[in-house]
Amino acid sequence: MKKPKLPKLKIGTIALISVFALCIILNVLARLCSPFADFYLEYIFPVFNHTFGRLCSWVPFSVGEILILIALVGLPASLILYAVLMIIKKGRRKKVSRVYFTVIAWCVAYVLLTETLNCFILYQCSTFASKNGISENTYSAEQLLDLYEVLARQTNEASKQIERDENGCFVLNADLDETAKENLLALSERYPVLDGFYTTPKPVINSYFMSQQYLMGIYFPFTLEANYNHLMYESNMPCTVTHELVHTQGIILEDEANFISFLACSESDNADYRYSGYLSALKYVLNKSYDAVADLDDSYKLRYNEITLSLDYGILVDINENQSYWQSVQEEDEGILPSDVVDEIGNEFIDVNLKLNGVEDGRQSYGRMVDLLLNYYSDKELI
Repeated sequence: MKKPKLPKLKIGTIALISVFALCIILNVLARLCSPFADFYLEYIFPVFNHTFGRLCSWVPFSVGEILILIALVGLPASLILYAVLMIIKKGRRKKVSRVYFTVIAWCVAYVLLTETLNCFILYQCSTFASKNGISENTYSAEQLLDLYEVLARQTNEASKQIERDENGCFVLNADLDETAKENLLALSERYPVLDGFYTTPKPVINSYFMSQQYLMGIYFPFTLEANYNHLMYESNMPCTVTHELVHTQGIILEDEANFISFLACSESDNADYRYSGYLSALKYVLNKSYDAVADLDDSYKLRYNEITLSLDYGILVDINENQSYWQSVQEEDEGILPSDVVDEIGNEFIDVNLKLNGVEDGRQSYGRMVDLLLNYYSDKELI
């Protein structure tokens, strides 16, 4: 009696299975072995950035945004088309199903592979602080207020060097491309991981949708692009563009990208970038200081108030205008979906994505930039 022959797998099916298997292996390996993730960041990831990233950079618009729009429109449309074909192609339903689900499977494989190579593995790398000799100590409320005081002075100084309109609002004169790249390349002399090809930052066409989620910028792993919200208050733009460019060098954690963006901007020769960097850091420290002194005795609260009152009037205008912009978007609610729904879905997606990649505090991790700032300033004996 002959043994039944096993069906032979087609080359396309083998390739598809191989892609999914490779993604699983790479993710497990990175999770279990951070030295592998560090090796990948230093020697392998730059290859994709210099090739695929460069290719997408030549396109004048955000390729990632277009792909997302195609997916949002294409998936429902493809389901309708599939249903119609299943009705009118009664004798070829198997072939129709095979083609349809093969295309869907390859789309999923592409997203999973690019997310793995350009994002998921990078979450498992050693911290930027540990690799660059920055302390990772805890800090006291007193030290936090010391940092707030120093940043207040530095931001006040930077505020005097920028242009403002008749209402006292920040006026952006700097470019949102070459200067950001130059600042990061200058910083790469101290931190070699920042050396390499930098893509062209691109404004998102649907920036209003980003504003509904309070999003200033976004990095697309599946196209290696740095994107920014072109509708937000202008003082956010230089540090946001720099932040997203940091992601394209494989530094994926938000607190680290915030911190490096601050360093690059604050050391820039361009006044707009310096002010944007200092103001961004100041807002994080201001909020953290406010929370820290809330349950302490009055001497801490008094010092916090004194530092806040020392802030330049223009800084307060910019903080106010920034908050007013985000609030106006929520009140206008002119998007396709209600702003509160978009914000809730966006927050949940980001939070879940971060936690799945080992960032236990999810969106709260953005604020850990303050820890890096405190230890950096302390190591430099600036506080």
